[in-house]
Amino acid sequence: MESKGQTPSIPDAESIPSRPEFEAYKPTPPPNLWTVVKEQVKTKEGWWGEFDWKTMCLPAFLVKEKKHVPFWGLNSRLPLVLAIILGFQHSLAIGVVTPILIMTGSGPTTLNLTMEDQQYLLSAALITSALLSLIQITRFKIFGTGYYIGTGLLSVVGPNFASIPATAAVIKNMYASGYCPTQVLPDGTIENLPCPRAWGAILGTSMLTSIFEIGMSFLPPKTIKRLFPPIVSGTTILLIGCSVISTALSDWAGGSGGCAAMPATGFYSKCPNIDAPHALPWGSPEFIGLGFLVFATIIVIGLIVGTVVAAACGYVDGSTISTAPSVTFVWVKTFPISVYGPAIIPFLIVYLDNMLESIGDITASCDVSGVEVDGPRFQRRLQGGLLADGVNSLIAACMTISPLVTFAQNNAVVALTRCANRVAGYFCCFFILLYGIFGKVSAVFLAIPKPVLGGMNAFLFASVTVSGIRILAYLPWTRRDRFIVTCSLALGLGVMLAPGWFSNVFKYNGDNEGLKGLINAVVTVVNTGYCIGSLMAIFLNLVVPKEWGPETLQELEAKEKEERDQIRDGFIRSDTFSESHPLQDLNNSPQVRS
Repeated sequence: MESKGQTPSIPDAESIPSRPEFEAYKPTPPPNLWTVVKEQVKTKEGWWGEFDWKTMCLPAFLVKEKKHVPFWGLNSRLPLVLAIILGFQHSLAIGVVTPILIMTGSGPTTLNLTMEDQQYLLSAALITSALLSLIQITRFKIFGTGYYIGTGLLSVVGPNFASIPATAAVIKNMYASGYCPTQVLPDGTIENLPCPRAWGAILGTSMLTSIFEIGMSFLPPKTIKRLFPPIVSGTTILLIGCSVISTALSDWAGGSGGCAAMPATGFYSKCPNIDAPHALPWGSPEFIGLGFLVFATIIVIGLIVGTVVAAACGYVDGSTISTAPSVTFVWVKTFPISVYGPAIIPFLIVYLDNMLESIGDITASCDVSGVEVDGPRFQRRLQGGLLADGVNSLIAACMTISPLVTFAQNNAVVALTRCANRVAGYFCCFFILLYGIFGKVSAVFLAIPKPVLGGMNAFLFASVTVSGIRILAYLPWTRRDRFIVTCSLALGLGVMLAPGWFSNVFKYNGDNEGLKGLINAVVTVVNTGYCIGSLMAIFLNLVVPKEWGPETLQELEAKEKEERDQIRDGFIRSDTFSESHPLQDLNNSPQVRS
């Protein structure tokens, strides 16, 4: 039944290292539907396998004899019951709906779409994620070339979190410039009205800029890493995490819409508005406590616990679920496609982040899946994954969804369950597809109160920041590195702390629409922390000489310690003094070396 440490001879099969943690069931050729139906559905072994379920399912303290739990590789024959269970587990571990919930909700930097449009986009995001994940998992070779599309790993895709700050900056500019409609309420509050036109512009811009990632995927991965080394990727990811935490905390306190301004009277005097069930002022202790409940029981369990408590306390609006369609699909609603000039550069950086994230996620997926993390096969997987992300993002925009990226959450599930099998990935896609098609299921996410989402997102977005810090931690921290990171964070974090600082630099009031568009684009980029910060990191990484400041902090400390020891002994060795030059004392009288 088991085959330890064997390497299959089949094409594109996983090579199983000799490490004991990757002792696996014997791999088989890449699965297809006919093989599953013919050889597994009709047999008991195909459904349940031949291993000790008791040992595998019971807690360790109840099992007298500890037995080795096998590792299911990419193409190992996985029993269907186990594939269904693990696929369902993977489907719960991804955050497909979170970016859509944030970008389409209410607030000064969101689309403020109607409940009906939000319900549709949540369903469309789930359906799109399910269908396009199949490309990554299956992996296809481009006919007549040596290139691939897809990783051939258990790689699930979904809307990228990096789209949130880019979209927020663009939408804020759209409302300020009159591209999106607003109205003044009787109490003087300016209300941002729904702007589906803006979503169409974001989709069109995403289609155009996705060509960047598609083109870059054909470059050698070593060239990509040389252009965008860890000093660039770490800085970019750090700034992205910092830029979205404020949105999570605003939601935690009650919402980031009109109620966040805390007007004394009017429609938004309570959150999310005065007509909502159990409405309270922004920042109420009830909201803070509800969000903290989720934060303390992160992530999937926390979301469930928080939603149950919120429903029991009357915070959930059941009309969101009751009015949702029973069945839906993509293109039930459409948006007017256009290209918004000021959004091009921010979305190019979104796709740059897509690439940087994908390189790390695919490498991690290979590691936990027991396949090569270096060499030609790994390079082909990396190329296929980057190309699939670019193509998937282009297709996703045609399916009314923002750019997609390979998710990292599934790597943790693979490591915990010891199952990297692609059949489990197919069942994961099946469950996500069901969540999207049945509109009542996706509407549940829309009914979750803002403080519950805020408590969860605060943790998720902070983890993005920590990922950036972790990448930067591997730098040798030469003077060159410190200079580049300092300059990048000075602008990136500064813009977040002082929003709009660049808004009044240009004072053009003419009729030239092209010039207005250029000015809006420049202002949008400079006022978006992660955009200006990452551009600064890329620029300085290319122009600052590699030889500048080779000394690391550790080298400087060691050098200073050596100099102190030498001074204590009466002499010093340095570049300034030759070996035979005597050290002068304070009276300029020569001292004799001991």
